[in-house]
Amino acid sequence: QLQFVESGGGLVQPGGSLTLSCAASGDILGASAIGWFRQAPGKDREGVSCINLRTNLANFVYSVKGRFTLSRDNAKNTVYLQMNNLTPDDTAVYYCIAVVASDGFCQYRKKPSARWGQGTQVTVSS
Repeated sequence: QLQFVESGGGLVQPGGSLTLSCAASGDILGASAIGWFRQAPGKDREGVSCINLRTNLANFVYSVKGRFTLSRDNAKNTVYLQMNNLTPDDTAVYYCIAVVASDGFCQYRKKPSARWGQGTQVTVSS
């Protein structure tokens, strides 16, 4: 079962940008789809974005559409979440994990055998 390590978080001012990395422990194509989730203090974990690695089709939650993008580097077994125009509402711990793929798309539902990693903290504050 592939494991993923998140990195790239940090402190950024409102309006700033960050790129998060999700590095797989092996061939990332072994996962059908990868999802990014986040959990803010006192809130439930929510799906932010996901990508089907077979079709390259991606989903974004409404609150980040137009601000976040996904990219991938198969040679590095890494998926990136580029976050632009960040706001304090984006403050959270961000996680990546293998998610369910269906009909060429992806779902904000982790695979049953997948395990959450440590995540990476993103703090947006002036």
